[in-house]
Amino acid sequence: MKRKHLAHTPTVTQPLGTSSAPCGRGNHALVARLPLLVSLLTAMTVLAAPERAAAQQAVPKVVVNILIDQLRSDYLHAFMPLYGEEGFARLLREGKVYTQAAYPHYRPDRASAAATLATGTTPYNHGVVGLQWIDRTTLRPVHCVDDEHYTGIQTTDHTAPTYLGVSTFGDELKVATEGKALVYAVAPFRDAAVLTAGHAADGAVWVDDGTGLWCSTSYYGASLPSWAAVLNTQSLASRIANLTWRPKNDLVGNFSYFLSGGMKKPFAHKFKEADRFKAYKTSGLINGDVAAAACQCLEGTMLGTDDVTDYLAVTFYAGNYRHRTVSEAPMELQDTYVRLDDAVAQLVNRVERKVGKGRALFVLTSTGYTDEETADLSRFRIPTGTFDVPRAAGLLNMYLVAVYGQGKFVETTFGTQIYLNHKLIEQKQINMAELLERTQDFLLQLSGVKDVYTSTRLMQGAWTPGISSIRGAYNPRYSGDVLIEVSPGWHYVNASHHDNRLVRESYIPFPIIFMGQGFKSDTVNTPVTTDYIAPTLSEAVRIRAPNACSHPALP
Repeated sequence: MKRKHLAHTPTVTQPLGTSSAPCGRGNHALVARLPLLVSLLTAMTVLAAPERAAAQQAVPKVVVNILIDQLRSDYLHAFMPLYGEEGFARLLREGKVYTQAAYPHYRPDRASAAATLATGTTPYNHGVVGLQWIDRTTLRPVHCVDDEHYTGIQTTDHTAPTYLGVSTFGDELKVATEGKALVYAVAPFRDAAVLTAGHAADGAVWVDDGTGLWCSTSYYGASLPSWAAVLNTQSLASRIANLTWRPKNDLVGNFSYFLSGGMKKPFAHKFKEADRFKAYKTSGLINGDVAAAACQCLEGTMLGTDDVTDYLAVTFYAGNYRHRTVSEAPMELQDTYVRLDDAVAQLVNRVERKVGKGRALFVLTSTGYTDEETADLSRFRIPTGTFDVPRAAGLLNMYLVAVYGQGKFVETTFGTQIYLNHKLIEQKQINMAELLERTQDFLLQLSGVKDVYTSTRLMQGAWTPGISSIRGAYNPRYSGDVLIEVSPGWHYVNASHHDNRLVRESYIPFPIIFMGQGFKSDTVNTPVTTDYIAPTLSEAVRIRAPNACSHPALP
């Protein structure tokens, strides 16, 4: 029961130097004015009450987190002539735009980026060091959201956020509202859907690579949410059978931004191959499907219908078709951005129609990486080379045998990481710190190696420029014992896992944009990192930040 505030008459203090006689002239005037004063005070109280109530209720009805895989600021602005007014143009016009965003850890990918955004901390704390890493017990790669304890719904994948070791923004929203807040995630990819949803979500859905159906996991419930099941009544498999992806319109087909030999012939792609659903998920068309699914979630649930803030996480795609380079598929990329602009506009408008303009909070950012190019730099006389990771590991093992005796000291490699045989090292009673120091010194002598980071150096070493980012990407449970930083311009290959990548350390520009309740239009050029997003959202809805997040909200 709310307390009732008792009305009271204000106490009037008699001015100095006036008579205290009850019939004094000044007292008569004061008494005569008392009803007017009381009326004015009452009116002021009544008028101020709605303002106080509005201030107390000034939290968004729904928070919409838009994560765009591989979004780049330079492309975002380059294709402005092709956009409408309700998508990117509106966000840049009405939002608070942080123009120089970056990730706080080394080489983010889609999974580590999604986890960092959701938790407000780095892989060192949240545990998701990438899409895959090596399981030390089996020496085989494990996917970041694999969990055999939970069956797939409309998919054969077994999925759960088990490896995500800390709470997310959505989790804290659930805790703060005693479970009343609704939390959903929609994405083309299962890692992005599950990691942005978190542990306590009501549902997470994505498109299955094998069937093209919207699917989920039993972790979030025994069946597919009813709103997602509706989407499967017109399955992607039937729709793309005779579908051809072409430029959205003539303007898109005739626009050319990239310096790749002038105008290109408009593309036309059909989806007939065995991997057609994987291919479709890298086309610009997928963004329309994701927007439609997010809108269906809004239609089919109670999101935004009460005073409890709800949360919707949506992932779009801004990479190139089949992960091709810009020179190979420039028009496909620009068409993807145009369709992405339409999808963002559709989502923003649908949310505002449901909750009211200004009653939602949108945040948009990127995963902060792009698919690496595979150009042959040698023909342009640019310093380059090939660094073979398994070969380097073999040479390292031969060196360690020469120093410490026979044994398989290197168990396996993954990417540019080397995993050592801890049992053998313990059996031989070798000092691990000494062995790692020798390993570092040996690997630094190989061509193409820029630097070598051992677990000891990352855990206990002094700070040096760049080591903070490397340390943020490292996790003691899942990362290798040695990380080789290959020189920019060099390719590193790892045939065991089909890796062949050209190393670049160029800054990839992307923004963080907040638009909606609590944020005014502004442009901020100060560099910021994406782990500040979760605490900023938490402050906006008046809840605790995720439990491993140590940052304040963005100013």
